[in-house]
Order: sequence, then C-alpha cells, then structure tokens
Amino acid sequence: MDSAKLQRAVDDWLRLDQVRTPLPALSTSPAAPANLASRLQNETTRAEVERLVASADTAELTKRFSTRIAFGTAGLRGPMQAGTSSMNDLTILQASTGLAKYAERTTDAAKERGIVVGHDHRHNSTRFAHLTAGVFRRRGWTVYELEGLVHTPMVPFSTSHLKAAFGVMITASHNPAKDNGYKVYWENAVQIIPPHDHGIATAIEESIEVDADAWNPPAPTDGWTGTGELVKLYLDMVASMSLHKETNSTTPLKFAYTAMHGVGLPFARSAFSAFNFPASSLVVVPEQAHPDPDFPTVRFPNPEEHGALDLALAHADREGATVVLANDPDADRFCAAEKGDEGRWTVFTGDQLGTLLGAWALERYRASGGPIEKLAMCASTVSSKMLESMAKKEGFQFRETLTGFKWLGNEMQKLEGEGLSPVFAYEEAIGYANGSKVRDKDGVTALALFCELATVLARSNTTLSAHLDALYDRYGFHATSNSYFISRDSTVTDRIFSLLRFGNPDTDSSTASPSQLALPTSLGGYPLTAIRDLTVGFDSGNAPSFEPTLPVDRSAHMIGFALGSTDTGGEGDGVEVVGTVRTSGTEPKIKFYLEARGADRAAVRRKLERVRAALGDEWLRWEENGLERA
Repeated sequence: MDSAKLQRAVDDWLRLDQVRTPLPALSTSPAAPANLASRLQNETTRAEVERLVASADTAELTKRFSTRIAFGTAGLRGPMQAGTSSMNDLTILQASTGLAKYAERTTDAAKERGIVVGHDHRHNSTRFAHLTAGVFRRRGWTVYELEGLVHTPMVPFSTSHLKAAFGVMITASHNPAKDNGYKVYWENAVQIIPPHDHGIATAIEESIEVDADAWNPPAPTDGWTGTGELVKLYLDMVASMSLHKETNSTTPLKFAYTAMHGVGLPFARSAFSAFNFPASSLVVVPEQAHPDPDFPTVRFPNPEEHGALDLALAHADREGATVVLANDPDADRFCAAEKGDEGRWTVFTGDQLGTLLGAWALERYRASGGPIEKLAMCASTVSSKMLESMAKKEGFQFRETLTGFKWLGNEMQKLEGEGLSPVFAYEEAIGYANGSKVRDKDGVTALALFCELATVLARSNTTLSAHLDALYDRYGFHATSNSYFISRDSTVTDRIFSLLRFGNPDTDSSTASPSQLALPTSLGGYPLTAIRDLTVGFDSGNAPSFEPTLPVDRSAHMIGFALGSTDTGGEGDGVEVVGTVRTSGTEPKIKFYLEARGADRAAVRRKLERVRAALGDEWLRWEENGLERA
C-alpha cells in the first residue's frame, strides 16, 4: 500500500470517526507531531491512531488500514482496535447499516418483524450491541435488545420465537480476550450462508459514510421488556427434553462445572434445576465461575485447548466430583471429562461426546414412540462417521454437511421440510444441537442431557466410558486424530495446496478448473480409494460428473480422502481411514481430521498414527515449508 493511499485511508477513517482538524501527512521522521486531532467520537481509537501516526509506524498502519474486515458467513470477527481491518465502533456502525439495508431489500416486513440483539461479557460487547440496536432504531425497526449478558443460543432461540427478521449476537466465542465478533442469524434463526454473506458485504461497502448521530444510540422507546420471558421460555424448552426427572432428583453423581470466565453459569444452573437435579450435586469452579473478559486463568478460553480444564479437574478432585462439565465463554459449546476407577481423568473428544449424545438422542426418540425411519441426524464432514454407522445399523436418516453450524442448521431445517425429525446434529469442535428449537450449537442443553445420560448409566452401575465402549462394540470402533499446523504465511499455504492438488505450487486454486487436477493417489503407503476437492470442485466417488454434492468454496482450501484396508504391497489390516485437510477461516492454521475404523482396536490406532505422520511429511511437507506443529 503506497504512502499516498495509506494517507487517504487514515484521513478517511478519522473523518468518519469525527476528526475536527486534519492530520499532517504521514512521515517517517520521529519528529512527527503528537497532537493530531481535536476530537474523536471514540477516544480509545483516537489515541491508537495518533500514536501510530506520531511514531510513523507505517507497517502497523498498513496492517490496520489496507483492508476492510471481511464479512462472511460467520459475520465479523477480529481484534478490537482502530482501523478498517478490525472490530471497533466505526466498523460496527458500518456493518449494522449495511445489514439493515440488505434486510430491507430482501426480507418481507423486515422492519416490523424486527431484529434481536444480544451480547456477551467481552470488552466493548455492551457498547457494540447498543450501537447495533441504535442503527436499527433510527431506521424505524422493531428492536428486541436482550437485557444483560446472554449466552449465544438465546439469540437464535429468540429470533425463532419472535419470528424476527434476523438476530445479531456480539461475541467472539472462545477467541482470545483481544477479539470480538458480530454473528448474524437469518430469519430461519440459522447462521447465514451464501449468497446472504456476499449481499451483506456489498451493502456494507455501500454504507461507509456514518451519520454523526449514530455514535449516540437512542434509548429504547417501545417499552419492550421481554428478556426475562424469553429466558423462561428457553428454559421451559430445555426442561421439556428431560425424560428422567425423578431419577435425576436422586443422582448418585457429583458434577463439577466451569463457565471458563464466561456467561454460562446462570444458564447452566437453571438448566440443571430444570432437569430436576439437586443443587448439591453441582459444584462450580470458583476461579472461572463469573464473567471476566480477560480470561485470566487460561491461555485460550477454549475447553478443547490443552490445559484449559486443569482447574476444573483439580476442583473436582477436591470436591469429590467424578464428572467435569465445561462451557466455552458464550456457552454454545460443551466439553466433559470423567474420572475412572484408578483416579485418572478421561477428557472426551468432541467426536466421543457426539457419539454419546447422538446415541442418547436415539434412545430418547425411541422412548417417544416415533417411527425410526422418520428420525434424522447430521454431522459435519470433518466429524466422526460414527453417526453414519449408527444410522446404517438402526435404520434412520443421516446427512453430512460442510463444516460449521450454518450448514448443519440449514440442513436440519431442510430435513424438517421433508417431514423428518432432526433430533441431533453436531460438529467435532464440541458443538451440539439437540432438537430443532435452536438450530445452532447449544452448550447448555448438551450439558443437561449429558448429565441425565450419566445419571441413568450410573443407576445401572455403568460409566460413560464403559457405555462408549459398548457403542463401539455395537457400531464398530472409530478412533479420531484431529490437530493442525500453524502456517503464518498465506502464500505458503496456497502453494502447499496447489502442489498437493495440481503438482505445481504456482497454479492458482481459486481459478483453476477440475481438469487441471493431479491429486495424490496414496498416503503413508496406502492407496486412496476416494478423494474430494471442495475448493476446485471434484469428487472421485460421484461418477460420471465427478461434481461434489456438497457446496464448493473457492475462498478456502479443503480436500477429503479415504484409504482402503490394503497397503500398496497388498497387505491388508482391516482398517479404513477417512480424512480431511483444510484451512481455517479465522486462524493461520492448516487443520486436519483423521478417523480410522475397524474391528482390531490396536490396528486402528497404529494405522491412524502412521497416516497422521505421513500427512504432515508427505502431503504438507511441514518442515520444508516452515510450518509449526500444534
């Protein structure tokens, strides 16, 4: 970005942010003036830009102003700081204005139906929510601004119940403390998918100019005070899922819960009570119980991260609890651990929890008397195939989607339209949807149902781990290995995938045709039996067109594959492997998801490790390309 263009970008930003006196030209001289502006609407962002210009930090200014924060299917997410590439008052106002314009053009009676706005406890979340609500109020919209801190599932639940045009949740989920986000749910109460993301992004580009009054959002004048009623309705919905309230009331188990410094505790406690568990059976990790936007006890506030549950496990040991329950900070995800007879803790993976909750959903559906052929479940393509194996054996419907609950939620809606009952959907990143009242991941309902499952099993002198083993005996042993490499240079990442799919690192994956593909034929000494490229658009298992049935996305790298049970030398081991390697949409990571299945558990684990090593060495060439292991 040349200096003149950068100067214009900075000047334009500060003009929009209500600068009253012009900035001097950018200079590399350390003598650049320090007193640059008489007034900004946001004093924090003013100080940031003043400091960067005064110190002639063109590298950081270029980083802040060379791009605009991208609006995608996940809405907005990024660091809270000044600049067009980040989360701040101005980008929130621009995004809200663009979103309003797009909805007014595309959604029937949008203003009358209104918008639901909620927020978590992160730095600036309350202000961002008020600014968002203010934009819509000024445009004549009905605004349902949820009072206080809410967990993310409250927004899609409220959007659905109120039949609102859409909802916005201000949260960055389990991202680091410096980040925040702007998540959008459409009128079907599901996260947006194409083409809405593109349409909204275009409308935002048309909404760069912000009225000065937008910085001071008007107070509500409609008198709406329905947050408490919505929370009650949500908890009534949660309570309706319990089939064993009497058993729960005398649970022999003690549970330890961590909210991971987030908003989950009041919702988790209320759900626990709604399932008729005694309050004495739940102990809370005090250091992580209450909202703290700095997340002081963890490096990353994600229950999946190594070490994140250490405090909870230690507290459980002290309190005599044998099951640990965890939500991420906005309580849309759920994680759990169980203490074994020898005192060792097993932290369940996302796929293991998906298996346990999926099998429990099947049992609950059977108890309702519904026909098995009307039952449906979903999982993302990078999740375990255990639900698929379960569906084949039990006779219910199973659907696979792309990664993310935006796809799972829309698939659940589609299944309902086909007259089916989508009782469960999940993705391996500890996200679970139970029932269709919330077509998004909900860590609170997952927690309550998991506690009920654990209690029913305990009454039969069975543990969760033993029950999981029994499910493997019935449906086949499935073992997963999911991780990532850090790739700090997107150009290197692109070249890795181009070499993998074309045999040429310089071929552009965003424009190349499927006819140019030269995909690999083996991995770790095992021939591929199938391969699917959802970036370029190729599926070897879908002859004669070879077009994928799942959507193709040129903006991200994603290759799936399958390996047979026989190696290139003709030796068989009875173990099949499926896998996916893809780029992250929010982090500088190349993620991989591997699953092996077979009768011999030792053989399954051996092959899984062999393929995992080969993926990094043969396909990604991680050391040669300067990648970092997780």
